[in-house]
This record gives sequence, C-alpha cells and structure tokens, in this order.
Amino acid sequence: MNSKSVSAPIILALAILALVPEVRAAEAPAPAKPVLHFDRSPVSDGKNGLVTSYADVIDPVRKAVVSINSTKTIRQRVPVNPLLRQFFGDQLPEQDRETKEEGLGSGVIVSSDGYILTNNHVVEGADQLKVTLSDDRTFTATLVGADQKTDIAVVKIDATNLACITLADSDHLRVGDIVFAIGNPLDVGETVTMGIVSAKGRNKLGLLDDVGGYENFIQTDAAINMGNSGGALVDAKGRLVGINSAILSPSRGSIGIGFAIPINLAANIMTSLITTGTVTRGYLGAAMQTATADIAEQLGLPKDSRGVIVTDVTAGGPAEKAGLQSSDVILAVNDQPVASVEELRLLVAEMAPGTKVIMKAVRDGKPISIPVTLEKLTENPNELITGVSVQHLTDELRTQLNIDARVTGLLVTAVADDSPYADRLAANMVIVTINRTAVSDLGSALRLIQPGRNLFLVFNQGALSYLSVTVK
Repeated sequence: MNSKSVSAPIILALAILALVPEVRAAEAPAPAKPVLHFDRSPVSDGKNGLVTSYADVIDPVRKAVVSINSTKTIRQRVPVNPLLRQFFGDQLPEQDRETKEEGLGSGVIVSSDGYILTNNHVVEGADQLKVTLSDDRTFTATLVGADQKTDIAVVKIDATNLACITLADSDHLRVGDIVFAIGNPLDVGETVTMGIVSAKGRNKLGLLDDVGGYENFIQTDAAINMGNSGGALVDAKGRLVGINSAILSPSRGSIGIGFAIPINLAANIMTSLITTGTVTRGYLGAAMQTATADIAEQLGLPKDSRGVIVTDVTAGGPAEKAGLQSSDVILAVNDQPVASVEELRLLVAEMAPGTKVIMKAVRDGKPISIPVTLEKLTENPNELITGVSVQHLTDELRTQLNIDARVTGLLVTAVADDSPYADRLAANMVIVTINRTAVSDLGSALRLIQPGRNLFLVFNQGALSYLSVTVK
C-alpha cells in the first residue's frame, strides 16, 4: 500500500522539521571544494531606470533549479487482533508492515559537476532520491551531507557541464530589494514568483528550536508553497541569495510570509559537508542573555547601547580561559556589533575552531577588549573526550548501580561505538582521578586532560584500576 504526500516548506505552528543525522565522512581522501561562481557586488546602485521584464534574467537561472523526489520506507508494527490472541496466545507474532512515502521538493545546482543545494527536511530519511532537471532529464542522486541545525542538505548527481547558478553576497541584501522564488510548488512544474525582501535576520521564529538550530532567515512576500522547499531565491541580477525553506501560514498556502536561508550561511555549510562530511562550529563557552534597556543601564552601558550579557562561563572553556566574566556585556565581535544572543551565537558558530576574535565589551561601566580563541563546539555537552559522555556520580546513581559509597568521581554514561576510546572505557565505569587528581565535575576533568598520554583511575566491576588514555 503506497501513500503519497507533497513535502512542504516548514509551516510555522503546523509542522516542524523531522531531521536526519549529520552524515559522517567516509574513510577516504577529503573531496575537493566545489567550484562556485560568485558575484559579490550590490544588486543596485540606486540609479536603475524603468524595467518592464525580467525574462532575460530568469531564463538562464531556471536551468539551475531542479525538482527532487524522495522515497521513504515506513515500517510499522501491526498488532495481533485481541480476539485471535485469546485463541492462539503468543503463537501469533506481531507483523511488520511497510509502506512507501513519497515527497517532493526543489533544489539548486551550484556547480557544473552536479552538487545541488536543498533543504534537510526535503531529503530526511529518504531511501532514494531522484532529481529532475529543467530539460526533463532524471538522475538518481546521492546524499552528500545534511545539517539539521540550519536545515541545509547537499545532494549530488553524476553529471557534468550542468547549468549552475551564480551566488551573490546575501549580506548585501536590503529590505525592498526585488527577489524571485523558483521551484516546483504542488508538483505543477517549475514556477517563478516575484516579491521583495520583506525583512532580514529573522532569528526568533522557533522553527529549529527542537534541534538547537541557528536561524537567520530572509523574509519575502514572493509566493512560496508546498514543493518550493530547497528552491532558489534569486535577486534581480539572477544570483542566488537564499534557499527557500519555510512559510508562515494557517492554511498551508502562501499568504506572503516566506523564509529563505541566506546563501552565505548555506554555502559555508555546504562546503563543510562536501569536504569533511560534517559541520564544525566555533565554541565560546558562555551562557548569555540579551541586554534589555533597564539591565544595560545598571551594568554601566552607554545610553541606547545594545549588547549581550554574559551570565556564566563554562569551566575550562574559551571564555573562561580568555578572562570573560559574569556580568560582562559583549557589544561587538571583531568590530561587528551584536545586539542579541541569537546574533552572537550564530556569529560564533560560523567561525572555525581556533579562530582568534576580539570581544569588545563593557565591564563595570568601562570598555574592555578581550581576545578569545574559539574552540570546537561538541554536539554532546557532556562529552569528556571524543565519544565518551559523563556525568557527576550522585548518591542516587551510586545506589542504582551498586557502587561503593567511598567511590566518587564521574560516571561514564555512554561510549559511542566509533569512539577511539571504546576499547578502554565503558558505560557505568567511574572515573575517579585524572592524572592523579580527583575529579567531581566535567569542568575540572576537562582542565586536567592534556594532549598525549593521560592516567585515569577508574572504578569498574567492584575494583579500581589505572588506564593509560592517549588524547589527541
């Protein structure tokens, strides 16, 4: 039995993403970066004359927009009828039933050798992907990688000399710029709609809250409907400025409030997925809140200043190492002003680990500049070393696991199968000391670990023993 549905852009208050895990790089040489075409000049100098048609702009762009059909296998356990169970008991096992779910979305060819940008929610969980070009040629596509935190995915088809789109600098977009949305809405065929940039930097929609995502949407009134997900948002020069992703609508149809992911963000994610198979983000290690006017005044900020208040710093994290303190108010990063937690969080996440930044802040009413070296953001906040999760050993856990009351330290809660330490550490071990110093929390443990060989004292199966753990 087959069921067919059309994959919609994310619809606020109606449907939220179900996202796929990040795709890990295979054990093979890293692929080369795709050859992308950029034109970073502003779309207008403000002196344009009357325009009666955009056909010459749109015609070549349409060739770079594709339709993506996904097929997903849904497996369901079918329970045995209770009446039959009375007669046959457990002799009748439950059966599995498979159905096929089909979805439709759009994508944009960004390189002539077949790399295609789309949304993560277009390809999530798909067993098979088919890409149809504007000339009706169809290819089987492979998923290169997907990032649930930005709703970006990259697929590839085995083809060359494809028409591809030129990428603009989305930071140059202005509210009021003309834009076109191109995709395959409702499976009617390739469609172009026109509007303007209605707003920029929409970062409080809550579309990606479930996955701790990063929002920085372009808002447009160009009509976006079901099936437009992953399609192109282009400017009046025919350059790609965004990837269509979501609409706000109580009716599941366009009411003129659509959202696209800026191409600058999408291109960075795409390049990382292609070259490494995953996305690496910068990490500051600080809890923060947006400064309101009344709080800012009490913290000594100049009148009408906007910024982000540091409420806490993570032990052993980059912020603590650099000297950031609770109640510091960050005004800018590398001279780029930040007015909210969302802006600062995205700015840091887009930077590579190891990047040195200057935090311009106010402390006790006085301006300060603090250099910070960002580290790698781990998706698991309880990770001690790669693939090893820990937590403080509480009395409750000690009782549950029958651990001697004299044992203190960090309980290993999980060890990933692909962790380089899976041959030494295991769940329910207790790390008592690291390099002969007792540990009781994650922060102190992280400060004790050094690159190279480390000496762990662990409690396992009723006995204490030393382990040599080499950390890269």
